[in-house]
Amino acid sequence: MTHLPPPAEELRLLDAELWQLDARRSQLLARRAWLVAALHRTQQPSPAQASAQPPHTAPAPPRAETAAPSVQNVLLVLGGVLLTLAAAVFTLVSWGHMGIAGRALVLGAVTVATLAAPVALLKRGLRSTAEAVAGLGLALTVLDAYALHAAALPGTDGTGYAAAATAVLAAAWTAYGLLPATSALRLPLPCALAAAQFPLLLGALAADAGPFVVTAALLVTAGLDAVAVVLLPAGAVRVTAVVGAYGVGGWGVAGAGWLSLTADGPVDASRAGALLLLAAAIAVGSARRGPGVGHALGLAITAGLLVVGALGGMARSGLPSQWAVPAHLVVGIALFAAVRVERLPEAMRRGLAWASGAVQALAVLWTLPVVAVVLLGPAGWLGRVWSGAPSDARAAVVVDAPWPPHAAVAPVVPVAVAAVLALAVRAQAWRSRARLGAVGLLWATALILPAILEIPYVAGMLVLGVLTAAALYACRITSSAAQVTALVLALVTAAGLTLVCLASQSATLVVMSVLTVLFGAVSWRSDVSPFTAPAALVSAAALASASGAAADWPASRTALPVLAVTAAAALLAARLGASRATVPVESVGAALGLFAVGLAVTDPPMLALVLALCGVIAAGTALRAERRPVGYAATALFVLAAWVRLAAWDVGTPEAYTLPVTVPALLVGALRRRRDPQASSWTAYGPGLAATLLPSLAAAWADPQWTRPLLLGGAALLVTLLGARHHLRAPLVLGGSVLTLVALHELAPYVVQVTGALPRWAPPALAGLLLLALGATYEQRIRDVRRMREVLGRMN
Repeated sequence: MTHLPPPAEELRLLDAELWQLDARRSQLLARRAWLVAALHRTQQPSPAQASAQPPHTAPAPPRAETAAPSVQNVLLVLGGVLLTLAAAVFTLVSWGHMGIAGRALVLGAVTVATLAAPVALLKRGLRSTAEAVAGLGLALTVLDAYALHAAALPGTDGTGYAAAATAVLAAAWTAYGLLPATSALRLPLPCALAAAQFPLLLGALAADAGPFVVTAALLVTAGLDAVAVVLLPAGAVRVTAVVGAYGVGGWGVAGAGWLSLTADGPVDASRAGALLLLAAAIAVGSARRGPGVGHALGLAITAGLLVVGALGGMARSGLPSQWAVPAHLVVGIALFAAVRVERLPEAMRRGLAWASGAVQALAVLWTLPVVAVVLLGPAGWLGRVWSGAPSDARAAVVVDAPWPPHAAVAPVVPVAVAAVLALAVRAQAWRSRARLGAVGLLWATALILPAILEIPYVAGMLVLGVLTAAALYACRITSSAAQVTALVLALVTAAGLTLVCLASQSATLVVMSVLTVLFGAVSWRSDVSPFTAPAALVSAAALASASGAAADWPASRTALPVLAVTAAAALLAARLGASRATVPVESVGAALGLFAVGLAVTDPPMLALVLALCGVIAAGTALRAERRPVGYAATALFVLAAWVRLAAWDVGTPEAYTLPVTVPALLVGALRRRRDPQASSWTAYGPGLAATLLPSLAAAWADPQWTRPLLLGGAALLVTLLGARHHLRAPLVLGGSVLTLVALHELAPYVVQVTGALPRWAPPALAGLLLLALGATYEQRIRDVRRMREVLGRMN
């Protein structure tokens, strides 16, 4: 029998067994952890391998490039297109293989089935598929219409049938899109509206109507589209109506405008004007009822321009051709009165104002050729200076340019626009600008009137002079924008007057004198002196040149009075100080100095005098503390003057050209060393010494005489001694080098003679002895060279 211990003993045994199991489990778990760590160490790469190997990343899943709805729509569209093409091929190719009954049965069944299929598809929630099938059905109705014409009505007119077919299709598609079962479809109604664009146009073409009727058909269609835009809610149908209104209306407006431009008489012009007014009415209605402020503004501008084109075209038909632009301008100005109508919306009033402004701007542009001829035409006198005074003001401006044919009525336009700007513009933000524009237009009118009226030549110049004086006077009493406007007008008028006066000698002298006085007077205590003072200097230089030419002076002699203007500019700049006009005056003075040099370039003695005077003016300018660098230019001018004078005397000695450079350069170097004792002798004296020593050395080597080498050697010795006395490196090195080279040049013949007298073995022997001597005293010579280098290094 099995022995069963008592419960207490059995409990003790069970506890002992469980303790042993726990201990064994702990041991096994520790061993497992050690094994796992060992496996990780054996599989993990070394640090070098880990840095070389890129981290392992899981491959990213492929990205979907196309969304499911897009794929669906593409498939549906492609399916509908393919089915439509198949139906077209069937209708066009396989139609003749079937009888009347078969044709009707096939087309009717396919069309009805296709148009009915979207109803079932919509009930199942397949809206995209229903849209695709509906599109196929609409295309089949077009094929049905074609098939009906080809089979049953082959003798009817194609254009008339197309007009009727598009009307029927538009009505059928509209009814199909409005049915309760298919009202959710978005395709039929836009297609119906697109088909409705053609019936009127095709009907007019089928009836062999003239261009007026065809244009009217386009405009009526655009008007119906505009009504649809107003009545229809936002969506695809409304977008289609907007596109149709703008597209068809644009063609209608273009046709009406062409008919107005090419009208042969008042009747045709009236009919074309009526079409333009119809287009304007459509634009006005759309602007008042249409959505959006920007939309209304654009349509209001278009309507205003159409009204101007219509009424202006009617008026143009009964007037001479040159009055066409003024007629349109009158209508444009009258249109500006509509801005005062308070009942019109703000966008409408702004649009009409912009339209009126555009018409006035275009009219002003029409007069620009006349202004350009008056201003730029006198430039032809530059090639015919003092060839004789013309008969009148028109002959003075028409030199090489043709006179515009419409110039007789050109003054009407700027005067009318100036009146509008001065009287009608009352907005505070635009009033000052409008007044400035009016002043400019009145100035243009006064500018072209002498040539238009063909007044005498002197009277025409007097008008230009008065305009210049008035503009310059306005520069003194006005400020800001008005002052800039007056200044520009004054400068432009003065330029035109200068060109006109070139026809006569006396006129040139008088005009240049007057302009010099006017610009000089305005420059006195004026804000525009940076512009008027240079203009006065230029006028004075022109007067000086003209005076010299009138006195039959050669051009080189005329350079002296021109140079007097340069001197006056330098004195004026010194008096102005830190004024804004200082730099412009100095710049113009420098330019006039170059002009004087150019005048004297053909006469070397006079050129030398002009360069010397320019040097004096530059030296005087350099006396001012802020213009010290001009002293370099003065030195260069003096040197150039000396060179030109020597060349005029046929002097060929190089020292005569180099010494005028060396002496000022050494003086400047001495002054610099006195101010800055640490300055290098190469910077202070090197350029001056090299300017004479080196050219003289080159001349001495090519000179068979003894005088130049002797003088150059003496000068080089003196420079060397001065450099050694004052411990200056540049004089010592340059003087010693030149002295050595001069000595070699002078001793060379004797060296050659002695060399020829010695035996052939003597030169090598002497060279060997010299090398031995040098080798024997090498260390001492190196020490001496180092000492000499240290001495030279301590020199400045």
